[in-house]
Amino acid sequence: MATPVAPTLEVGLVQADLAWQDPETNRHRLAAMMDTQPRCDLYVIPETFSTGFLGDAGLEAETMDGPSVAWMREQARSRAAALTGSLVIDDGSGRRFNRMVFMSPEGEATCYDKRHRFGFGGESQRYTAGERQVVVEWRGWRIDLQICFDLRFPVWCRNDRNFDIQLFVANWPAPRADHWSALLRARAIENQAFVIAVNRAGVDGNEVEYPGCSSVWDAAGKRVVELGEDEATARVSLSRQALTSVRTRFPFLADADRFKLGKPDL
Repeated sequence: MATPVAPTLEVGLVQADLAWQDPETNRHRLAAMMDTQPRCDLYVIPETFSTGFLGDAGLEAETMDGPSVAWMREQARSRAAALTGSLVIDDGSGRRFNRMVFMSPEGEATCYDKRHRFGFGGESQRYTAGERQVVVEWRGWRIDLQICFDLRFPVWCRNDRNFDIQLFVANWPAPRADHWSALLRARAIENQAFVIAVNRAGVDGNEVEYPGCSSVWDAAGKRVVELGEDEATARVSLSRQALTSVRTRFPFLADADRFKLGKPDL
């Protein structure tokens, strides 16, 4: 039996200044920030939330049985909400992935491995590329999981998977903050979907500055909320009726071209 669609989805955005190579500090910080937005259906935390971007160098590799995934499971259970963000995971064969974990309150983890590694920053030398797109259903909403650099590739992001929300977690740097906002709006317009995007704030251990600017966009490309450049949280209510209204009035998705994606160069 299909899951009933919740008329609204309450989403908690958690824009944190991540501690460099310090998973325990980050877990405590993120939990405290989530406490400021109680009773959400879904909490979204940044990309590589446990270490910072490329911050796993020299650290013992985490696995799906490690402390950060266990923390996600406990946070989701205790809050009766889903929780999602990405972290670096070793699959047991020595390969590391930038893996987005969507954790349900029941402890079920749905995972998406980042497809487009940021070669300009050295990510492609460190992690293995993901090969599949992932849509997870939560409270009757279909949510497409994406990570940071994926945002630049519209064919990968296109709505040929019948999703309602496209969700990005990121460590997107300040020099390209204008690109971040422009591309998020484009994804919302072309996919006629809500776009949720949570970036980090602050400066990391490689002296890379991040602008924050986490945001939510509606299916018509209008900005619902945007955070500033500092650590912050926000709660956003997404309306199913508003989404349906846009798609009914402007049924553009039916005219989309079809593409066939190949496997990434590993």
